[in-house]
Order: sequence, then structure tokens, then C-alpha cells
Amino acid sequence: MADTPTIKPIELNSSSNSTTIEHNEDVCATPSYKDDDEFKKNEFVFEQSNDTTSGIEIPKKPASAYLSVCLMCLMVAFGGFINGWDIGTIGGFVAQTDFIKRFGSPDSTGQVTLSKMRTGLLVAIFNVGCAIGSVTLGRVGDVYGRRLGLIMATIIFVAGVVIQIASTDKWYQYFIGRIIAGIGMGVIAVLSPMLISEVSPKHLRGAMVSCYQLMITFGIFLGNCCNYGTKTYDNSIQWRVGLGLQFAWCLFMVGAMLFVPESPRFLVEKGKIEEAKRSIARSNKVSIDDPSTIAEVEIVQAAVEVERIAGQAGWGELLQTGNKVFQRVIMGIAVLGLQQLTGANYFFYYGATIFKAVGLEDSFQTTIIFGIVNFASTFVALYVVDKFGRRMCLLWGAAAMTCCMVVFASVGVTSLYPNGKDQPSSKWAGNVMIVFSCFFIFSFATTWAPVPFVIISESFPLRVKAKGMALGTVSNQLWNFCIGFFTPFITNAIGFNYGYVFMGCLIFAYFYVFFFVPETKGLQLEDVNIMWEEGVLPWKSNSWVPPSKRDDDYDVDALANDDQPMFKKMFGRH
Repeated sequence: MADTPTIKPIELNSSSNSTTIEHNEDVCATPSYKDDDEFKKNEFVFEQSNDTTSGIEIPKKPASAYLSVCLMCLMVAFGGFINGWDIGTIGGFVAQTDFIKRFGSPDSTGQVTLSKMRTGLLVAIFNVGCAIGSVTLGRVGDVYGRRLGLIMATIIFVAGVVIQIASTDKWYQYFIGRIIAGIGMGVIAVLSPMLISEVSPKHLRGAMVSCYQLMITFGIFLGNCCNYGTKTYDNSIQWRVGLGLQFAWCLFMVGAMLFVPESPRFLVEKGKIEEAKRSIARSNKVSIDDPSTIAEVEIVQAAVEVERIAGQAGWGELLQTGNKVFQRVIMGIAVLGLQQLTGANYFFYYGATIFKAVGLEDSFQTTIIFGIVNFASTFVALYVVDKFGRRMCLLWGAAAMTCCMVVFASVGVTSLYPNGKDQPSSKWAGNVMIVFSCFFIFSFATTWAPVPFVIISESFPLRVKAKGMALGTVSNQLWNFCIGFFTPFITNAIGFNYGYVFMGCLIFAYFYVFFFVPETKGLQLEDVNIMWEEGVLPWKSNSWVPPSKRDDDYDVDALANDDQPMFKKMFGRH
């Protein structure tokens, strides 16, 4: 077995500003700080050596060789199933007669109903809990490991479910339970994509991280089916069965963590080099002493050593612009926020209510149709995210959803109620709205549903990864809360004109992605960091080449500058 590489500092002077990694007779240069000022600014020089094992690529194998890897990633992604189950069930709970009777209040006529305020709080407070959990507990993965962190988060989630299922007639008890469950889910939302991105082969990373969204859609679909199966009861079975099944899902999640590999980056950070080799070898289907395994560990060690030299990262480090960390934070916040502002959860949370408005006799059946379209479409995403890239998926997705939302909103505003809202709705208009809703869900599920999770899991350096992903998750969950909470009030005030709001957000999302989101397909996580630090323009990022693969003619400055007119930037080929 090859010797473990060691970090050996070189005396810093005018001609030497690097740190080297020695491995037998091979040497590769890694970044080092030249002086105290640059140490503070995290500015360093990259020197590349051709005589290094780090240039060895992990070989790609036939797709069938990665079946066990896909299974492991699905097990990690099962946290998304738990989240999806909550989304799929809560929308039905607030329409169930027993739930309304227990947690509603009498209106002016004496009939017990769930007010818009209470409905919005019960649905959306879960997302506030997610935001709290991702910020306050997101670092447990750095301290105890990604796997143990996921187990701890699942236990917190279970505690929240216990409080909810024990509720009898106090809505605020159910409310508190959803906050606590949300805190656990917030940690899962950070650690699941993080662990998948760190253990999956780079050429499959997009598809594997997208499995998190696949499991969300699967959870939504089965949650809708559960609601449909329990709607005929007239007691608490209507909603307690859906809640109770959460215990089974959480038990599976905890058990699954015993069989998946730990993040090699976490293991290297803790000095467990041999375990890191085993993790990389297991995920990439190579032997532990294969040169590509050793090379991968060396790359990770070099990155970890640089992080260690800089010391423990604080929240203030997320504001640094010299190494493009602040720009990445803003991008993560924007992309995950825009994922919610597409309007998808407008359909998922209030699907039963929406389709009751368009005249369907059994709106629960329609939510199941939505769930099927959503789940099946996500399988397409597993292919396109690595085939066409992250940018292309987001751009085409935003354009397609804009078209669908225009039709949905326009038909709803102009043709759904030809004789007034107090008269029956138009059947053809309702059918058109359902069809374009399904087109919308297909476009969302194949693009904006999984890809933002992929991007945020790839973009941050290890040093600030947990904090950066936590802020992105906060943005996602707070916008989710706003949509869940304010939708009943907004739709009551402006009806289907609400769709034009989401249309505007989708148009903004298209331009934001074009100008601010670079392509990261097929790159090692450490290479993504280098690309950001070199200031590559997003619309030229497809042409970027990692330092280890560059020839003498490669021009770094050409990818960081562009003096073309705006229309050529938008429609030219790069």
C-alpha cells in the first residue's frame, strides 16, 4: 500500500510561496499564504505540477457497476422522503373534517372552521423550524460527522411528531410540534445533499444529489395517497395515520445511516486517512490502494490543510469577496429562494383547494395525479442534470414554467367563472388549467426542483460549506413559509392573478441564472472552488478547464472578461 502523503512547508521567500505535498518521489504544489495580509484575505497562489498523482483520474465504469452507490445515495436521500411526506400530508390534513373539528374555531355562523390565519400557521410554521434548525444545528455534521448528524436530526424530528400526534384539541400544541419537527428537518436538508455530494462519483454527482428531490416527490405522492385512503373515516384516523407512519420512515432513516460511507472530506479533516481511502474506494468502485484513490485523498488533504492553516471559519468569513465566498452565499440564497418563488408549492400545499375551485368533485384525486406527475418527472431530472448541465436545466426550466404559468393564470382570471364566482365554473377552462398545471409540475420537477440542491452542495469550499448551505436552506424555507402562510390571504384577494406574481419571479430567475450561476457539471468539488476564485464568467463557465488539464495556450483571463454586447452575451455560443 502506498505511503500516506504528508504536508511539508517550504520556507517562504520571494521565490517560493507554496506548500508541497510529498508522496514517495512525487510532488504537487498546493496554495499557501505569502504573508499575514494575504492570510487574512484568504488570497493565495496556485502552482501546478505535472509530476503528481493528483492528475490521475478515477476511472469511469459501466453504469451497472454503480448500482450499490446509487442505493447508498438513495438511503442518504431518504431524509427528503420524510420532508415530502410532510408536504403531501399536511395539505390534506387541513381539509379533513376531524382535523378541522379539533383544531378549528367557530365562525360567525357557529360552524367550526380553520381560519386563514390558523391554516397558514399550521402549514407553514414547519418551514420556520427548518430555517432555525439549518442555522443553529447545521454544523453538527462538521463536529460529529454527516451520518451521526443525520441520526441526531431524525431524532429531533421524531420528538416533534410525538407532540403533534398527541394533540387532541389544542391547535397550538400541534403548532409547537411542527416547529420542533421542522428544526430536525432543517438539519437533514443541509446534511443529506452535503453527504451525497461528498461521497458520490463526480460524473454522477448531479444525479445522486437530485435523488434528494426524487425522494421528496416520492414522499409527496405517497402522502397524498395516504390522505386519500383515510378521508372516508370520521375520526382522528384521518390524520393520525399519516403522522404515525412518520415513525416508520424515521426508523428506516436511522438504520440506513449504519450502512452508508462517511464523507471522505470529514474523515480527512479528522485525520482518519485510511477510512477516507475506504470511503472513496467504496463510492467509486476502485480498490483502496488504487493510484486514483490515493490521488483523490491527496487532493482532499491539500484542501483540508489549507483550511486548517486559516483556522476555524466564522460567520463573518461568509462576507469575504476576494475568494468569492460572499458571491457564492448570495447565489445560494437566491437560487434556493427562487426555487420556492417558481410557485410549485402553491400547487402542492393547496392543490386540494385549488382544484375544488375549478369544479372537481374529488380534489384529493387530483393531488394524487399531481404527485404521480411530480414523482415520475424527477426520474427525467436524474438524466438531464448531468447530461445537459445545471445552467441549461435552470434556464429551460424557468422559460417553460413561465409559459405554463401565463396560461394557468390567464385562463383562471378570464374564463374560469364566465358568469361570476357565485355560478358554476367553466369545465373547459378548468380542464385547461389542470393540464397546464401538470406541464408546470413536469417542468419544475425536471429542473428547478433538484438542481438548486445540486448547485449549493457543489459551490462552497469545505471550510464554510455547512454555513453556506445553511443560509441557502434558510432562504428556501423562509420563502416556503411565506408562500404557505400568505397564499390563503393573497388568493382570497386577487384570485388567480396570483399566478402573474410567480410569472414575474420566473422571468427574474431566468436572467439571474444566466448572469450569476456558473456551470459545475463534471468537476471535482475542489475544482469548483478554483473556478470561482478565478472569477470565471457564468456564461463562459462551460469552457473552463481545471488546472491539472490545461495546456500552454489556455487563457484564464479570457474566461473572466467579456466586452461583447448584451445580446451576444445572451444568445452567443460560449
